[in-house]
Amino acid sequence: MSAAQVAGDQVAKLAIHAKRRRFRPERVADIIAGGLWAGRGWSVVVSTSLALLAVVALGSGYTYRDLASGQSAHASAGAVAAISPAELQRLRDEQTRLRAALLRKAPKGKYIVIDRTNNRLYLRQNDRVLLEAVASAGSGSILREKGGRKRTWVFDTPQGVFRVLAKTREPVWKRPDWAFIEEGKPIPTDIAERFQYGTLGEYALYFGDGYMIHGTLYERLLGRSVTHGCIRLGRNDLRTLFRTVSIGTPIYIY
Repeated sequence: MSAAQVAGDQVAKLAIHAKRRRFRPERVADIIAGGLWAGRGWSVVVSTSLALLAVVALGSGYTYRDLASGQSAHASAGAVAAISPAELQRLRDEQTRLRAALLRKAPKGKYIVIDRTNNRLYLRQNDRVLLEAVASAGSGSILREKGGRKRTWVFDTPQGVFRVLAKTREPVWKRPDWAFIEEGKPIPTDIAERFQYGTLGEYALYFGDGYMIHGTLYERLLGRSVTHGCIRLGRNDLRTLFRTVSIGTPIYIY
């Protein structure tokens, strides 16, 4: 999604709340802050939000009619009253409050943003992009166990806010039950048969519940949603990410 599309989405949400008379600074800040966490930065979002203050206060220029009576909701269609000095000052104060609310919600320092739909990973520091990488997220496919316990797995990358919990060099994959079921193989009783070496690349960053950001043997598939839920990166991007972030770095996935 482009920066303009992100801004447009925030505009639509703000317009809905204005029409419903729910225009509160804290709600506006929540809506606009979504544009930042999408990894797109503040420039478009802030400029759009400030311009919207006048629209919300003075009307959009549209005329809304009562369907029952057919009467216009405004005495004059498209008429906009002149802004008084007091109203102008109120809008300036509103602008100041919104700026402060947005800054409070902005992540501080380094953080990772993962766009599952477009298979992109961003490493940011405040509003600066340090790395933009082509990635691979979960495929969304479903695996059902035909016999045994008849379990079901959905291979999605989780959404939400996470943190880097651990960093590992030369990670070893302990294959879960579904890895054998997917290949039509019996689940081993010897734990040593579960360990697989060299398939996760040079590094892995764990963010909980078995999920990690790791490398891949199949870099030609980067940019496609093909994983079982983890995030795959190319070798060079993974090296940059591993040496730049520390344990505790926030991860925002959407």
